[in-house]
Amino acid sequence: MRYDPFTDFDRLWRHFESVPGAGQMPMDAYAKDDEYVLTFDLPGVRPESVDITVENSVLTVTVERPNEDTDGVNWMVRERPTGKHSRQVKLGAKLDSGSISANYDQGVLTVRIPVREDAKPYKVSIGASDNTAIEANATS
Repeated sequence: MRYDPFTDFDRLWRHFESVPGAGQMPMDAYAKDDEYVLTFDLPGVRPESVDITVENSVLTVTVERPNEDTDGVNWMVRERPTGKHSRQVKLGAKLDSGSISANYDQGVLTVRIPVREDAKPYKVSIGASDNTAIEANATS
């Protein structure tokens, strides 16, 4: 019986093809200090075709990757998606959706979402009360 090394690869690829959004807009997300950072890989996307909106605590990133002029070509492999794609991220209640910032550099979109001031941890001070001991005078 012969072993075909591409059988496992094909099975894995079919799995990723079935995942919605897979391969179209990969995203990383992490928390650092007092903010959450989302990074999206968007190779071949012009900055002016990136749109970011927030509605009902959902951040939506929409991009459009242009179609290539491929008249008369005979495709062998075509894995880079073209057209309009979007990705949505539900924002938690402790995030300040009114202060989101974004930067696009070399095909990577970075979105920074700060934590609301009133949702940040804070230290509670402990006051001291006047616990003066009662003095009893002994009479002889």
